[in-house]
Amino acid sequence: MSVTAPLGFTAAGLTAGLKPSGTKDLSLVINTGPDTAVAAVYTSNRCKANPVLWSQKVSANGQARAVVLNSGGANCYTGDFGYETTTLTAQTTAALLTEAGTATQAEDILVCSTGLIGVGGQDFRDTIIDNLQPLVAAAEDTVTGGEHAAEAIMTTDTVAKTATREGSSGYTIGGMAKGAGMLAPGLATMLVVITTDAKVDREVLDQALRASTSSSFDRLDTDGCMSTNDTVILMSSGAHEATVDTDEFSSLLRELCLDLMHQLHVDAEGAHHDIAITTQGAASEAEAVEVSRSVSRSALFKAAIFGQDPNWGRVVAQVGTTSATFDPTAIDVSINGTEVCRASGPYEDPEKVTFDRNVDVVIDLHAGDHTATVWTSDLTHDYVEENSAYST
Repeated sequence: MSVTAPLGFTAAGLTAGLKPSGTKDLSLVINTGPDTAVAAVYTSNRCKANPVLWSQKVSANGQARAVVLNSGGANCYTGDFGYETTTLTAQTTAALLTEAGTATQAEDILVCSTGLIGVGGQDFRDTIIDNLQPLVAAAEDTVTGGEHAAEAIMTTDTVAKTATREGSSGYTIGGMAKGAGMLAPGLATMLVVITTDAKVDREVLDQALRASTSSSFDRLDTDGCMSTNDTVILMSSGAHEATVDTDEFSSLLRELCLDLMHQLHVDAEGAHHDIAITTQGAASEAEAVEVSRSVSRSALFKAAIFGQDPNWGRVVAQVGTTSATFDPTAIDVSINGTEVCRASGPYEDPEKVTFDRNVDVVIDLHAGDHTATVWTSDLTHDYVEENSAYST
C-alpha cells in the first residue's frame, strides 16, 4: 500500500498520455487529515525545474494538502509558460478537492515532475490539466491507489519502489520513490513521497527528514550526475492518536529512506554491480564521505569493477585527490573481504577476490574513528547505450 498504508491518505495513478509507452504517468497523494504538516528537501542543483521552484514556496510554511506528480516530462527550462503550467496544476487540483468537500488553496498543493528536460509545452499542459478530474476521483480507491501512484512516477525504472514501517505504538510510515539514473547527491534524480499518520509537528518532520536523507539518498551516487527535479516530501496526517517517540520515529524514517535508496540503487540504469564504498578510520564523517564519494565517481574504478578487475590502485589514486586527513603511505583497501592493499602497497593476491552482484570496497585511512558509506554502480556498456539515446 506504500503511501496509503498510514491512516489519512488516499492516492491514485493513471495513464494521461504523457509517455509514449502508454503506461501510467500521472500520480496524486492526498492528505485527508486531520493534520496537514509537511517537510520537504529539494535538489541542490542551482538549475531547478519549475515544480521545484513552486513546491519550495508551498512547503515553506510547513503545511500541504496534496502532491501531484507526473512522469513523461520534467517541465524544466520551459520558461514562464512552464511555471504557469505548474501553477495551473495546483489551482485545478485545489478546486477539485474543494468541490469534493475539502477546502483547499493552490498554495496547499505540491507539484513534482520527472522526465526529459525541456518538455513542458501546450500538449504537456493540456494533458495534465485535462486528467486531474479523473485523477482526483480515482483517489477514492484506497486499495490500489498507492500501488498505482508508485507506478505512475516511473521513468526508466524497471519496478515500482515502495516501503513501509510501523512504530511500536501503532503508527505507520509509508513511502514511494522513483529513480534509476542521474543518481548523485542533491538527492539523486528521484521523486519520493513519504506519508505518516504519526502525530508529529512540522519541526520534528523537518529535522527527521533532513537527518534521514543526508545518510541515505544523499549517499547514493551511481553516476555523479545531479538532477534538476529532485524532491523528497514527508507528509503527516496526525490521524493516529498514539503517542510518538520522536527518536523511534526518526530511526524508522531513516530505515525507510535507506530501504527506498537501496531499491533505487539496485535498479540503476545498466548496472551489473551494486557497489558499497565504505571509508573507515577517517578524521570525521564528512571526510569519510568525501573519500568514498571520490572513489564512487572514478570512471576508471567503475570500469574496473564492471570488468571484475580488483584494481586497488585506482582506489588509492582517488583517495589522493581528496582533502581528507591521511598518511599517503598508510592506506588499506579491501575488496569483497580480500585485503588487496595494506599500507599503500600490494598485500593479498587480487586473484582471491570473487565477484557477484554486490561489491564491497572498504578503505581504511587510519586517521580517526569515523566511518561512512557511499553507494554506486559500475560503468557498463548498457549504461552508455541507454543514456546515449535517451532523448531520441
